[in-house]
Amino acid sequence: MAEVTVKVNGKPYTIGCADGQESRVQELARVFDEHVGMVVSDVGSIGEVRLFLMAALLMIDEMQDLRSQVNDATSVNARINAGVHEMERKAAFAISDAAARLERLLGVA
Repeated sequence: MAEVTVKVNGKPYTIGCADGQESRVQELARVFDEHVGMVVSDVGSIGEVRLFLMAALLMIDEMQDLRSQVNDATSVNARINAGVHEMERKAAFAISDAAARLERLLGVA
């Protein structure tokens, strides 16, 4: 197991992570630190635990908004795919019908 030191709210924290995940953990900590900074700018220094809790709640709120957007996009995509399937079905029927008409007109049957 690897260890990585990250800074959040100006303080270093050494945490363990899977080998090879150090840069990922540092990036996640950087994003978390940005949220902590937003809370500090909004409400000031309110104690580390409350500060981290509020930042975590902000991140969870953003994550839930993103999940909702993904669900909406998935729903739209499903409707589009259903429409495409229906258009393909209608196109295949029209081609088949046109071929049958041409065969009748040409006397090929």
